[in-house]
Amino acid sequence: MTPKFATALGTTLLFALPAYADKAAVLENYANIAAAKYEDSLMTAKTLQTAVNDLTANPSAEALQRAKDAWLASRVPYQQSEVYRFGNAIVDDWEGKVNAWPLDEGLIDYVDPSYGGATDENEYAVLNVVANSSFTLSGQEVDATSITPALLEGQLHEADEVESNVATGYHAIEFLLWGQDLNGHAFGAGNRPWTDFAQGDACTNGNCDRRGDYLKAATDLLVSNLEWMTAQWQSGGEARTTLMSDENAGIAAILTGMGSLSYGEQAGERMKLGVMLNDPEEEHSCFADNTHNDHFYDAKGIRNVYLGSYTRVDGTVVSGASLSSLVAEADAAVDAELAAKLDATMFEMSEMKTAAEAGFSYDMMLQRGNAEGEALIMGAVNALIDQTKSIERAVAALGVDQIEFEGSDSLDNPDAVFQ
Repeated sequence: MTPKFATALGTTLLFALPAYADKAAVLENYANIAAAKYEDSLMTAKTLQTAVNDLTANPSAEALQRAKDAWLASRVPYQQSEVYRFGNAIVDDWEGKVNAWPLDEGLIDYVDPSYGGATDENEYAVLNVVANSSFTLSGQEVDATSITPALLEGQLHEADEVESNVATGYHAIEFLLWGQDLNGHAFGAGNRPWTDFAQGDACTNGNCDRRGDYLKAATDLLVSNLEWMTAQWQSGGEARTTLMSDENAGIAAILTGMGSLSYGEQAGERMKLGVMLNDPEEEHSCFADNTHNDHFYDAKGIRNVYLGSYTRVDGTVVSGASLSSLVAEADAAVDAELAAKLDATMFEMSEMKTAAEAGFSYDMMLQRGNAEGEALIMGAVNALIDQTKSIERAVAALGVDQIEFEGSDSLDNPDAVFQ
């Protein structure tokens, strides 16, 4: 089955799985792992919330660094949860509130003059909500005297249905903590001064109180959104109930999430596209230079769902009946092949992560003509594509029909990228 561009949530799933292992137990463990990942995401977001409150109440270089460290830690469990997208409609309908990217950061706060101004695609690209307590949005006057979660989510986020008007979530918070990365392909992340949150005459770049209000509102909103999703995977929650209501559709959801994240989303939109465009703005976490970790933990999330085991932030392990056990009973060779391919992908991701942590950052890897960087990224891309082929074999072994994985022009129709 050749991956193609399709909306997996809109695909009709028509199949009958053979009665191999206990599918209900596999789905129960899959839901338990989801609950654990979102609980960890919520816990680390609350730690971030505490750090943000400390930063805005008592600004200092040390407080800003603690908030940055907390943001980085919060990404580890969250990225491992992304494999629950594509197959679970409730996650896809919600995900844009917490992890949308890329964003036109000028919507939120000041930007360097080289950033430019409003564009035909987005007239709010430099709206700068932090600096303006009122503005016109979609033909309506907006009172932004108070920067609240309701303002961010209800009026600003994806204003005029422009996807780059990202006003909420991890990456809006990331921008407010790091500021723009103006280093291009050179080493270095954003370098926002702590004095951007200072009081009185110590304030730099103006509107420090409002900048802090925006940061707090965005962080509070992230916590509330994660609280909601965590509840959906508890006993009686909508996500768990929907998953368990149809065993065959539930198994299809696991496979759809694995294949779509592996192929179109990660190998294509998040990695291969950046290599083709040689654009550091294609980094998933472009302000913090954390993209190597985003990719690593996305891939790890795919692997731990297949193997049915997740190591929590506190070191405890959630494990049980796995999709691997179903595939092994259907075709042991396919299971062994897919497990090996998942390991191979993690090896390539580790190579890229190690290089980045040693000072060869992801934006440096993306520079045109950087053969070493391209080899590191494309090694991981090719491993993801290769493992997707094995996921397709698992689909066939289980007798699951008519699943279409998300695709990407960068993989399926490269010429279209430059049109």
